Amino acid sequence: MKKVYLVGAGPGDPELLTRKGARVLAQADCVLYDNLANAALLSLAPAGAEHLYVGKKKSQHALAQEEISALLVEKARQGKCVVRLKGGDPYIFGRGGEEAEALAQAGVPFEVVPGVTVPLGMAAYCGVPLTHREHTSAVTFVTGHSVEAIDWERVGHVETLVVFMGLTHIRAIAGELMRHGKRPETPALAVRWATRPDQETIVGTLADIADRVERAGMKPPASFIIGDVVKLREQLNWFEKLPLFGRRIVVTRAAGQASELSERLEALGAQVIEYPVIEIAPPGDAGPLDAAIGRLGGYDWLVFTSANGVRWFAARLEGSGRDWRGVKAKLCAIGPGTARALEALHLKVDLIPADSVAEGVAEAFAGFDLQGKRVLLPTAAVARDVAPKELAARGALVDVVEAYRNVVPPPSDWPSEAPHWITFTSSSTVKNFLALAGRERLNGVRIASIGPVTSETARRHGLTVAVEAGEHNLDGLVSALLGHIE
Repeated sequence: MKKVYLVGAGPGDPELLTRKGARVLAQADCVLYDNLANAALLSLAPAGAEHLYVGKKKSQHALAQEEISALLVEKARQGKCVVRLKGGDPYIFGRGGEEAEALAQAGVPFEVVPGVTVPLGMAAYCGVPLTHREHTSAVTFVTGHSVEAIDWERVGHVETLVVFMGLTHIRAIAGELMRHGKRPETPALAVRWATRPDQETIVGTLADIADRVERAGMKPPASFIIGDVVKLREQLNWFEKLPLFGRRIVVTRAAGQASELSERLEALGAQVIEYPVIEIAPPGDAGPLDAAIGRLGGYDWLVFTSANGVRWFAARLEGSGRDWRGVKAKLCAIGPGTARALEALHLKVDLIPADSVAEGVAEAFAGFDLQGKRVLLPTAAVARDVAPKELAARGALVDVVEAYRNVVPPPSDWPSEAPHWITFTSSSTVKNFLALAGRERLNGVRIASIGPVTSETARRHGLTVAVEAGEHNLDGLVSALLGHIE
């Protein structure tokens, strides 16, 4: 029998999961997760792990609590390492105590991995410290599910009050607090989806917070902070002041490569929607690439036009039984991302064109004598021929070999809420997106392009490019977006 781990998933931001929580997820055979645990965390579990949704929403319970506890016992007795992934912290209104009791009574070994509980994450991301020497030295947590179950005589006098999941009953809760001593003008704050890019915050007073929530149409899950510390939000609200906060931005890069751009956008507050329209595949015929690797010592220059070209060339080289010691050529990388991919292999990059497009190659080689020089370009199956033509015009003997292919993956789910922006990082992303999703998906969506070639492809397909990166790389794309925030 293996162990059950009751793991706190944190308040919503997946990066707030503890290191231990990530470690036990990585060894899970079965994950039982609830409605408030960020589904992105499931990707930390092994590929073959079983995922079981056992969430509870108001009047919509996938399983009763007793059934969840029984399922934990059953899966452990099947010899599986079980992770019960719970929003916030398992022991703070998470019913983790009940599940731990059931496991103990069944003789099933378990561990509890604490998580960042909702009030802590909510307070930090809303700019409201729950304690402050000049405002309060005590904080009280209550659950808002049952108004009748709370001792309002006692709660009405606390300095800072956090109400979990109290949206449905907030009018009654506010009324009870005012009847038992709280001033009507006491600051109050409601938060939905705390710590996530779609965090929604409403600020008011105890007297009017219910009206404000109702007018805004806020829906569960939401929690509340009530007390004078709410006034500090005006100074300390850092999260919602991030430059891309509230913007939904689509990233169309390949699934295995989207994170580089996604993480930059998320760090700036954006809600990133990964919609991969490219999948990287091996070359259709690896013969020409293998032949080029066989005569690698005869080349004077290796020119890489993408990080993908570096990765797939390196993988084929390694599989051939040869290695980079056979490379006598100098290395050219078009763009800093491609250069980083070579440097990660501990290789020296001899030339990086100032402009990260194929047209920049000729200018970069202006000071070099290419007459009779042998040049190898490992590239995508369908790539622009600008660079090889420019080099051949300078007298080079150029071999262009297919190192990988860009193929169209199966379509992903399109978000229910329309995005504000979509990013295109190559001509292929434009064409593949239109093939997968159709032009109508872009109605009302602004387009951000990584450079002039991508922009031209978009325009040829009848699209309007709202912003184009000045530097034709991810840094330039992010800078361009930041420069066009309304």
